[in-house]
Amino acid sequence: MSNNGNTFLGIIAGTAIGATLGILFAPDKGVNTRRRIADEAQATKDHLAREASNLQHQITNTMSTQKETLDTKIESLVSDASYKADDVITSLEKKLSELKAKNKKLQKS
Repeated sequence: MSNNGNTFLGIIAGTAIGATLGILFAPDKGVNTRRRIADEAQATKDHLAREASNLQHQITNTMSTQKETLDTKIESLVSDASYKADDVITSLEKKLSELKAKNKKLQKS
């Protein structure tokens, strides 16, 4: 994720620098050049705002999906543990019953 962010930032910075240099070296009046630079800066700012918003939505969606996945896994683990606990309890009850039966036999003897 960080690598993609750095790549994106590099592309945006390169585009802004290239556009600014292109405008500065183009033969035009100072007023027009300043207006074009301001327009280009505003367009870049708007583009960055849109991309930041998109990134925020992607992160929010990813976090929501991961939370749902984690909740599902936790429910599954709790359910599995419950079944295993029931199996252990059943096994212990069976052993206790067997021990009680052996104890009765020993007491009668």
